Amino acid sequence: MKHILIILMLACGFALKSNAQQAATDTQRYNFTIQDCINYAYEHQDSVVNARLDVKSAGYKVKETIGQGLPQIHGVASFQDYLKIPTTLLPGEFFGQPAGTFIPVKFGVKYQSNMSITANQILFDPDYLVGLQGRATYRELYDRSYTRSKITAAISVTKAYYQVLVAVEQLRILQLDIDQLKQQMDETVARNKQGFVEKIDVDRITVQYNSLVTKKENAIRSAGLSYQLLKFQIGMPIDNVLLLREKLEDVKLEPNGSDAVADTSIYHNRIEYSLLETQSKLYQYDVKRKKGQFLPKLTANASYAASYQNNSFGQLYHTNFPSSYIGLTLNVPIFTGFQHVNQLRQSQITLQKSQNDLFAAKNAFNLELKRARITYLNGLQTLNDQKKNRALAEEVLRVSKIKYQQGVGSSLEVIQAQTALQDADNTYIQGLYDALVSKVDLDKAYGRIQ
Repeated sequence: MKHILIILMLACGFALKSNAQQAATDTQRYNFTIQDCINYAYEHQDSVVNARLDVKSAGYKVKETIGQGLPQIHGVASFQDYLKIPTTLLPGEFFGQPAGTFIPVKFGVKYQSNMSITANQILFDPDYLVGLQGRATYRELYDRSYTRSKITAAISVTKAYYQVLVAVEQLRILQLDIDQLKQQMDETVARNKQGFVEKIDVDRITVQYNSLVTKKENAIRSAGLSYQLLKFQIGMPIDNVLLLREKLEDVKLEPNGSDAVADTSIYHNRIEYSLLETQSKLYQYDVKRKKGQFLPKLTANASYAASYQNNSFGQLYHTNFPSSYIGLTLNVPIFTGFQHVNQLRQSQITLQKSQNDLFAAKNAFNLELKRARITYLNGLQTLNDQKKNRALAEEVLRVSKIKYQQGVGSSLEVIQAQTALQDADNTYIQGLYDALVSKVDLDKAYGRIQ
């Protein structure tokens, strides 16, 4: 556990970097598994949170569409104070005057007020009917987008979690190498004082030891950054302390039986394909809506209005002149300059393109699966080879040290063996991370991440 504590202390150091403001901040501590991190990201990562809000907004959009078919009632009230009453010119001959003359007459009163209420109800509108049919598909689109955001978050969080585990493993191996090299350096220094080895042997191993210590310090800083990246991926404040409950040995890196099966219908498990299907359905509804533009629309309407007129403001609302009506409005498209025809053709082309995208997606997802499966199997084999190479490098170093101690080997041979072990460690760490990442990519390709 020593190597884990080193990373945790480093993470705390990053979060509580000695300045007065941060020291006063109340930090929270979490001890998470991979699934805990994923669940936390579902609630806090901005992309997932926004996708969840989009689902909520889509629900209101559906209600808005339904509301268009309900009675639309509007009330209007107005008041006018005619500072100057309008004047109308009447022909003079109406009053016995010569033809061509006009008599100015003022019609109206000083104060006027009108109050009305109107109602409209859709009886038949193809556009509205298609909107009702497609409302469930519209909501489904945002639900699946939300699912895709969660899957994307799960993938990024899992990879970030693995990166921290690999960083911890790298520090553990580096510490083992440093301890071993420190022991060897102390022995070499002691033998140099006794006159059994030359000063150059001490210098060689000291250079290698210093280089390894520097590498460890760099790895500690990189590991701390990996911690911050994980907290960023799950949407956790950087000041909080995150402990990892799982260890590298908890991750199973073994192929199962299904990984060797070439399933050409696996694309049905991919949320990306489901999204394309839903989008294609919406394009189908859009084609139906454009066809509905050629049909008439029928609307029922009614109105009641009250008019008030008087030259005295105090008596304005004492006398009411009401009016009301009910009726039907039939809107029949006769000629629209071929706009509807061209709009329909555009929608049909968009639908055809979406169907082409579905066909291409099948091939793309099947190809991705094959590539991910091969990459994962190759990664496992490479990792196993690197484990063996590391074990061999350790054995070579052990034998080289024995030969050097017995006087039948050189210090240069030991240094070369030590360098070979460090190279084997580096390739093992890289291979370990690549195998872990390829495992996540394979789960994604199979559609296992839900």
